[in-house]
Amino acid sequence: MSRKGTPADNAIIESFHSNLKTEMIYTQAKPKGLADTIKCVNNYIKFLNNKRILTKLSNQSPVEYRKSVAQLNN
Repeated sequence: MSRKGTPADNAIIESFHSNLKTEMIYTQAKPKGLADTIKCVNNYIKFLNNKRILTKLSNQSPVEYRKSVAQLNN
């Protein structure tokens, strides 16, 4: 949660919610109930970290990028 008087703290989570809705909720059937919503969010986070390719990470997923950086540092 953002501290009082600092709305910029909230930008990261607002961006996450926007991406979640755009990429998962609006493109698939809407989740029905809390359990389905939790499952949907968990699947999206796994997708984001393990499969989604990001240009700023040398066309790798975040997990692949962290592994490659760790190998370089060893």
